[in-house]
Amino acid sequence: MSTRPAHTSQQSGALSRLKAGLVVSCQAGPGEPLHGPVFMTAMAVTAVRAGAVAVRLNGLADISAVRAANLGVPIIGLWKDGDEGVYITPTLKHALAVVAAGADVVALDATDRPRPDGRTLAETIAAIHSRTGALVMADVATAQEGYAAADAGADLVGTTLSGYTESTLDRQGVDFDLIGQLASTLTIPVFAEGRIRTPAQAAEALSRGAWAVVVGGAITRPGAITSGFVTRLAQENPS
Repeated sequence: MSTRPAHTSQQSGALSRLKAGLVVSCQAGPGEPLHGPVFMTAMAVTAVRAGAVAVRLNGLADISAVRAANLGVPIIGLWKDGDEGVYITPTLKHALAVVAAGADVVALDATDRPRPDGRTLAETIAAIHSRTGALVMADVATAQEGYAAADAGADLVGTTLSGYTESTLDRQGVDFDLIGQLASTLTIPVFAEGRIRTPAQAAEALSRGAWAVVVGGAITRPGAITSGFVTRLAQENPS
């Protein structure tokens, strides 16, 4: 079991500010029209002006650009490297770069799958804590992984990967059961994330005990949103 260092007053204040709030995940992949730091900074500014208590960003360029914008809210940063296995901030090197780019919280894959650099989750988290002032958000898919992440020293846990790992592919929609199970048993904050598409679902996540709610595509993916409307209209008026 890893020993989590005591939070500084600044870190505790950051977590307190996120309580019962909305975190907006501002991400666009390569090839998408909104990909790149200019667009993601504009998206982050829009979200914060609308009341988001933090933003979640992928990639060093986007993190650096939003940090330079001085939005006054915490940045949860990550680095997606690849698209299979452990690819959300997969190594310590990735994590340290994310913090150096300006993230207050570094999010990483905390599933039970092996990490590419051979380090254990506990070793990775301990190194982040010892070398930086950042908090660590553990993205998990199961309750057991959430418990293990807390034991490994994570500062907060997200249900981000439920439905996206081999053992959880059968899970559809928001995993309210996982949110509730982790929130009722862990002493660290649990962030509800994954397939949250409506304000009602976000409110339900809070009622299950989530510390905060992370929403991405339902807010920041206009292509997917538009496609949903187009598909529904086509169903009503088939040619």
